[in-house]
Parts: sequence; C-alpha cells; structure tokens
Amino acid sequence: MENSTDSTGTNFILLGLFDHTQTHRVLFSLVFMTFIASLVGNALMILLIHTDPRLHTPMYFLLSQLSLMDLMLVSTIIPKMAANYLLNSRSISPAGCGSQIFLFLTLGGGECFLLSAMSYDRYVAICHPLRYHVLMSHKLCSQLVAGSWIMGGIDGLMQASATMSFPYCHSREIDHFFCEVPLLVSLACADTTVFELFRYVCCTLMLLIPLSLIVASYSLILGAVLRMHSAAARKKAFTTCSSHLAVVGLFYGTLMVIYMKPKSYHSVGHSKVVSAFYTIFTPVLNPLIYSVRNKDVKGAFRNWLGKTYAM
Repeated sequence: MENSTDSTGTNFILLGLFDHTQTHRVLFSLVFMTFIASLVGNALMILLIHTDPRLHTPMYFLLSQLSLMDLMLVSTIIPKMAANYLLNSRSISPAGCGSQIFLFLTLGGGECFLLSAMSYDRYVAICHPLRYHVLMSHKLCSQLVAGSWIMGGIDGLMQASATMSFPYCHSREIDHFFCEVPLLVSLACADTTVFELFRYVCCTLMLLIPLSLIVASYSLILGAVLRMHSAAARKKAFTTCSSHLAVVGLFYGTLMVIYMKPKSYHSVGHSKVVSAFYTIFTPVLNPLIYSVRNKDVKGAFRNWLGKTYAM
C-alpha cells in the first residue's frame, strides 16, 4: 500500500511523475541517470572554467554561473522526487514545499537575467571587440551576476511567501512531481484572483524584459555580422552565438508555455511534460551545447584529463 497519506494533515501530497509499472521504472531510471549526468556535466564545466586560465574571460565567468544555477535547479527538484518514488512516499512538508518554490523561482528568474547578460557579452564581443575588456570588466560582470541572483531571489521570496500564506483546508494533493505555484494556488480555499493577476504580470515581466534585451542584442549582432566582409569571421560569429541562442530557445520556450499561457488552457499532463523538460533535461543539455563545438572547453577538458591521469 502506498504511503501517500499524511498523518498530521499538514503536509502536501505530490502525486509524482511516475507510477510503479515496468515502463515507468525504466523512465525513472532514465530521468535519474539524466540527473547524475547533469550534476557531473555542470560541476565539470564549473571546475574547468575556474581552473583553466584560458577560460578566465567574462563569457566563461557568466557560463560558470549558468552551470551553477542549473546544478542547483536539478538538486532542488530531482532528489525529493527520487526519494519519494524509491521510498513509496508522496509527502512533502509546507516548509519543504515553500523552499522548493523559492529556490525554483530564484534560479529560474536569475537564469532569465543571466541569459540577457550573456547576450550583452556576445554583443560587445562582436560589435565592439577592441573595447571588449573595458566594457566587460570584472566589476561589471560581478554586478550583472549579482543583479541576476538578486532579481531572481526577490521574485522567489515574494511568490513563495504569498503562496504559502494561503489557507489550504481541503485537498492537499498536488498533481505534479514538485511544488509549483500555479497548481498549489489552485488548491487554496481563499480568493486568489489578485495574487494570480500579480503573478501573471510579474512572470510576464520577468520573462519579457530579459528576452527583449536578448532580442535587441542579437538584432545588433546580426547587423554587424552581415556587414562583415570575411566569410570566416561571419562563420566564427555565428558559431559563437549559436550555442547561446540554442540555450535561450530551450529555456524561454518551455517557461513561456507554463507561465504565460492563460489559465483556461492549462493541462496537468502537458504541464508535467514541459516542467520535466526544463527542470530535468535543459540543465543537462546546456553543458553539452556549450562544449560540443567549443574548442576552448574541449582543450581545457583534455588538459584536465592529462593532469588527472598524470597524478
């Protein structure tokens, strides 16, 4: 019998992503291996960036922060999901639920602004290469990173505190594999209209303001690339930007489906699939996208392997 009840009546019940059929056991194994790969890939990316002098540039400093956010994101969601599945339990405390919401929104919001900072970095590198190290100073990079974390943290704190302040006096079953604001608020036995309007406006701004900066940066980049006379220079510029654009497309595409779609169009099954994509698969794809076609990262990895085996 599944341990899906809560003896105190205060905990929430996560219905999860998988059941205990053979097919779902295989899917769970794949998800867990993806989680391990994400931890290893992002941790290795951070290690390479901080140990190889060739990667001590603004672009890779920002990339190391992206890897840190991705590493923390999967660690916020997957271990609890895996523990509940393996222990045949579905319970999560209000404190645990609030922590998941805060960390998830902090990291998601922070990543929105960090991706816009990375697009600005590419704009400066391509459009103002001679002034790159002046315009992208260490101080500015630190400020951009700090601003990303702070903006994400403010959003996470506001939404988590507001969501957990509602009374939940009826069903506490969340048809999801982690605590997500839209589904949790739908269980509240109070009028949440004002909060839902505020949340929709807040999420829209958190997505559209950074996305507008990204679009503006890449519009200027595209204009500069098209004016280049050298085919080799154009190819190098497109190669440099394609990785970042792929990450932006994956991240913003999935988030917009969840947070900017009208409530009437929400489907629980669809939300689970999209949420699984950006909480499980996007973090493991990011290090792959940035390393497969990147000679500097591959060179740093070979040097690290050489030093490791030489010890």
